[in-house]
Amino acid sequence: MIPVPFPRVILHVDMDAFFAAIEQRDEPKLRGRPVLVGGAGPRGVVAAASYEARTFGCHSAQPMAMARRLCPQAVVLPPRRQRYNEVSRQVFAILESFTPLVEPLSIDEAFLDMTGSARIHGTPRETAGRIKRHIRDELGLTASVGVAPNKFLAKLASDLDKPDGLTVIEPDSIQPAITKLPITKMWGVGPATEQKLLSLGVRTFGDLQPWPRNVLESHFGSLGRKLHRLCRGEDDRPVITDQAIKSISQEQTFDEDRADPDDVRNVLRSQAEKVAMRLRKGDLRGRTITVKIRFGDFQTITRSTTFHEATDRTDLICAEARDLFDAWAATEFQPVRLIGVGISQFTDEVEQFNLFTQRTDDRHRRLDAVTDTIKSKFGADAIHRGRS
Repeated sequence: MIPVPFPRVILHVDMDAFFAAIEQRDEPKLRGRPVLVGGAGPRGVVAAASYEARTFGCHSAQPMAMARRLCPQAVVLPPRRQRYNEVSRQVFAILESFTPLVEPLSIDEAFLDMTGSARIHGTPRETAGRIKRHIRDELGLTASVGVAPNKFLAKLASDLDKPDGLTVIEPDSIQPAITKLPITKMWGVGPATEQKLLSLGVRTFGDLQPWPRNVLESHFGSLGRKLHRLCRGEDDRPVITDQAIKSISQEQTFDEDRADPDDVRNVLRSQAEKVAMRLRKGDLRGRTITVKIRFGDFQTITRSTTFHEATDRTDLICAEARDLFDAWAATEFQPVRLIGVGISQFTDEVEQFNLFTQRTDDRHRRLDAVTDTIKSKFGADAIHRGRS
């Protein structure tokens, strides 16, 4: 039987227990031991659990107090974000050596579009194997890779054989691969939707497939259309690189609510610097700056402003983000659980030359170029701008 060719070759690369694996690699005495990375305080949360810790029921996003009860012998380490960012850049450099079509999902996972690369890299399975070997040989870490005709299936596949897995869902084997999967594996199915599906007798992808789309829409609204497609393994979304995305943002959730405005402001400034650097790396400029603030009760607010002309200058983005935060904090400040800054409304228009501002603009661009070089070589936290 002749195999059905891949219409698209999409890979999902997911680093295994990334933060914990880096700690075990950097400190050999931790290898083979249960390791938890995260906050150790009363509200601390597990950022990563090694696979040795996972056997005891520990997992990311779990309260650290619960994880320590499940695995009292675990080694608990504070996050080293600069180190994780440094290794993440090395991982993405390997991925981008295979294809420019890399869509980051987080610091430790990404989609790759390898369609049409068979002459260079071999079959889809061979390509995935080569990527895994490069990551292991160059970085001493393992990754699980899923290969499929679309993003949804590729992400499903990468999770089927962790850690250090390689799973390929061929175009002609989609139905056998997904029919018996639990409905909780489907994007968009949270606890409430799961309970509603269970009440309708739906427990697996296969259970949902006979349902007509209009009936699913009557039960779930617009989500019904998505469920109808995903239960059949259908997904036509493209891999989107930074050059094609509509916004760039940086966010940080604190282990404990931050009650000091200066403390939050410092994090915001660092985030604005990273957003500006990502703009320049993608040869992008944006017009709208948005600051996102979340409180301890999970209430979330945003504050935005729009430039007259699009920019990628760090000083302008930092200043606008700070001004938005200060205007809110002056009258309404309360402890902050999450802070973030983003930029949108990208344009490829050439910036207008202004005789009176060109000298200042050139000076700031030279400064941005120097700091970008330093950060690329030594890490995002190697250098920061001073407070205004």
